[in-house]
Amino acid sequence: MTDVTDSPASRLRSMLVASPSLGLHLPGFRADIAGRHVVTRDGRLRIELPTDSRMAQHVAYQDETVAMIEVTDLAPTPVRDRVRGRATLTGWLSPAEADSTGRAVDDDVVTVLDLATAELTTVDGTTSIDPDEFADAEPDPLAAEEADLLCHLDHHHPHTVERLCRLVDPRHLHGVRMVRPLRLDRHGIVLRLELSNRDRDVRLQFPSTLRHPGQLGAQIEALLAHTRHCHPPRARS
Repeated sequence: MTDVTDSPASRLRSMLVASPSLGLHLPGFRADIAGRHVVTRDGRLRIELPTDSRMAQHVAYQDETVAMIEVTDLAPTPVRDRVRGRATLTGWLSPAEADSTGRAVDDDVVTVLDLATAELTTVDGTTSIDPDEFADAEPDPLAAEEADLLCHLDHHHPHTVERLCRLVDPRHLHGVRMVRPLRLDRHGIVLRLELSNRDRDVRLQFPSTLRHPGQLGAQIEALLAHTRHCHPPRARS
């Protein structure tokens, strides 16, 4: 079966939902905006800046200013290389009009980034994302909960991870010292196989694409059902 993954635009939208590492750069200024941003329906980024910050004061007196956002997608589980992807978005940042924010924000200056360019870098390479494609894309339905779900699986259900290893090609398990869940999305789960000097990531595809978080339990159970027909992996060396 061919692996199915989200489009780069959807992957970027998911990163913006969940990433704990978002940096906004203006000429002479930098701010951490994780949790202070949202993507609007038209594909713009609405960003709230504290009124008393120098960046907010700078933006408030500009019609618009060039801006860059750097996003880092970090694995929530304790793997060696936690960076799963990086993205850079550029555009023009300006104060939001009163009727475009949807609500008043106390003690914040609300700004809007009109996207000009976006690039996503993963293990598969770097991809340019068209702003219109970005606006049309939807984040993964598990994006907001992925970190908690993966940590729960890693900490409390090691036997489930062990059973899922039965679905991995036995050739890939030779020399593996540790297996941890690395990624979870609508299409499946990715396991990180840690060897002594390198890692291998293996995707286990769900039988069908998940539409909402409530379907996750059934999809995991479906994968585990397939393990009943597989031999347990040999002891790792």
